[in-house]
Amino acid sequence: MPSGMGGIVRYFEDYKSKVEIKPEHVIYLSALFIIAIVIMRYLGQLS
Repeated sequence: MPSGMGGIVRYFEDYKSKVEIKPEHVIYLSALFIIAIVIMRYLGQLS
């Protein structure tokens, strides 16, 4: 049974997420997370 659209799939680009995160924020949070891990490892070795 042939498809009505010939196998073409349409994707809509007009979808807006309610939560939007800028790429800069992801980089800052990753750096902060890495720094926190390094600090915790350093403090753990002092005792």
